[in-house]
Amino acid sequence: MNFELCTDSVEGAVAAGTYGFKSVELCSALSVGGLTPNYGLIKKCVDRSDAEIHVMIRHREGGFQITQDDLQTMKMDIEAVKVAGAFGVVFGILNEDNTVADENSELVELAHALGLKTTFHRAFDFVPDFRVAIEKVVGFGFDRLLTSGLQEQAEKGITVISEIQQNYGDQIQVIAGSGISKENALKFSGSNINYLHFTSRKPTKEVIRLGMGQSMDTDHEKIQLIINLPFNYIN
Repeated sequence: MNFELCTDSVEGAVAAGTYGFKSVELCSALSVGGLTPNYGLIKKCVDRSDAEIHVMIRHREGGFQITQDDLQTMKMDIEAVKVAGAFGVVFGILNEDNTVADENSELVELAHALGLKTTFHRAFDFVPDFRVAIEKVVGFGFDRLLTSGLQEQAEKGITVISEIQQNYGDQIQVIAGSGISKENALKFSGSNINYLHFTSRKPTKEVIRLGMGQSMDTDHEKIQLIINLPFNYIN
């Protein structure tokens, strides 16, 4: 089983490398699904972590429809990610009806020209027809897909994720994410899904006032409980 840690900190990225994670999805603003982190954080995580650093390209919260200004912003962010030395980028653009947008192809082409791997993120879980959507995502040349199987929690979408893995796993790396825990992680291995994505954070005791947010630490116990499960014994 391969693992990806979704984190917003250098500490998390270092922990991922220490525990043998294959990759990190690096974001800011995890409370709104993840936004593009700043250059300094990207560079420091690249320098400090032994895991692949895949950077979120999403500069504003909300839906996944974009303007031409948004598209140009995303291109500039992808170029900055390359300068910082990251391994890949993570993005997803949808049309007004939540179908996969053609503009994704421009970003894939740019990223690949720069030597970056590309992941279509959980915008996929908003599409009206996953079978049509995966054809477009694969056709655009994405290297990876992160999905919860169109459900709030990946455990509930495991049938969809398994179907995508079975039919397209030789063309795109399928990664299951959202709600992965020690209680359900083995179910994915039993369904031939070989890559799990999860966050692992817990609030600190620091009291933050005036709406400045909650300070978080990496939850090492959760990481250890998941990665130490007996995945090798699941067929």
